Amino acid sequence: MSLKLGKLELDGKCHVMGILNVTPDSFYDGGEHFNLVDTQKRVDAMINEGVQIIDIGGESTRPGSKPVTTEEELERVIPAIEYISKNYNIPISIDTQKAEVAKKAVQAGACIVNDVGGLRNEDMISAVAEMKVPVIVMHMQGTPEDMQKNPQYGDVVEDIKEWLKERINAAEKAGIKRSDIIVDPGIGFGKNLKHNLELLGRLNEFKGMAGGVLLGASRKSFIAIMTGNEDGDRLTGSLSAAIMGATGGVDILRVHDVKETVTAVNAISFLK
Repeated sequence: MSLKLGKLELDGKCHVMGILNVTPDSFYDGGEHFNLVDTQKRVDAMINEGVQIIDIGGESTRPGSKPVTTEEELERVIPAIEYISKNYNIPISIDTQKAEVAKKAVQAGACIVNDVGGLRNEDMISAVAEMKVPVIVMHMQGTPEDMQKNPQYGDVVEDIKEWLKERINAAEKAGIKRSDIIVDPGIGFGKNLKHNLELLGRLNEFKGMAGGVLLGASRKSFIAIMTGNEDGDRLTGSLSAAIMGATGGVDILRVHDVKETVTAVNAISFLK
């Protein structure tokens, strides 16, 4: 049986998750959607562009970033969740590493927990098991503060798969169903250019590990390195990565550029 995310079912097709950062310091659009009026405008725009899931984050995880308090994170994300759940029937994901934020976000209308910490926090594992909601488990080597300081692997894909298997086993022991887990190899989180490209080329190897696979490569710094574009011009490279993900069998693409990605995914669906 396929995984259900609110009204959306992971049915073998590739679905587009739109990123909504309500932070003043995210790596790409920090501050752009930091007040509620701008947040609402961005949500409305993504809906019109065909987004299928909205992922809300109130704490930056860019390289070198520092955590914020639970209270501050809640003040950022809850109004956005309430606006979406009141006005649209679309699955909402809460991007957080804090169990308390996850709980209150789900109470406000979120139906997915996106944990870039990879369920390494026992409180988060317990909270997800208690709420019985799907969870995205992302791999990160280190923390946002130090993850890009000389990351090293043997075989990057096999190493990350082993790490994810360990986290899946821990989640199952806590009462989380394997079918409710979506794995994310964590592009850009403790990886260099070579690691990221290797992951993109071998995404199909993550299929079948759990309930689904997510790819989040949008607008990340390796895109600029790979294409030679300036930091503010990463659309073409991001779409290339998204197409690799869609053809590589991922279930969800987490992106900034919703309209363009939806168009690309719809176009390549004719090839299948």
